[in-house]
Amino acid sequence: MHTIEPHYNWRHYYIASEDERSPFYGREYSEFEFTHAIYDHLIHPQWDEIESPTLFIKILMADYDLGYAIIELIGEWNDLLHNDIMFFKRNILDEMMAEGINKFILIGENIYNFHTSDDSYYEEWFEEVEDGWIAFLNFREHVLADFQTANIDYYVVAGGKLNDISWRSYTPEAIYERVNQMVSLRLGA
Repeated sequence: MHTIEPHYNWRHYYIASEDERSPFYGREYSEFEFTHAIYDHLIHPQWDEIESPTLFIKILMADYDLGYAIIELIGEWNDLLHNDIMFFKRNILDEMMAEGINKFILIGENIYNFHTSDDSYYEEWFEEVEDGWIAFLNFREHVLADFQTANIDYYVVAGGKLNDISWRSYTPEAIYERVNQMVSLRLGA
């Protein structure tokens, strides 16, 4: 897992550690010192911690004018043992929503498992985005099935064509526009 880096080809558009409005503003990274692990697997030092021992993220883009963020995730999303959604919601999402972000694109191709607890933080997040939305891109089928079993899919848009987007070939704004169009069609807006 230490060779899986967060997507870096958008760094000329956005760098969270240089954004004064970002939860990771001022953070310094090492390319050589591995300080985090998921269980016994070291992860690349460019991933950001959210106080969870199993879930790490990278904010790839935050556009305050259009009100969207693209966040890549890695690890195991474990609400049952670690209450990961609480850490993610309180430490990252709340700060971003306070800055006007209300549309979230979460990229989950490196999420290997999901363990549910209850849906209260998802419900809170869903209610707080108001006229925005939460979209899951490229999550593994078994992870999406676990979200569906836990009824988390009520609060997010996931699966279908959203699971087949080759997002790395787009600019951040182009992926936002494409996902926004898909979400609007699904929501009947």
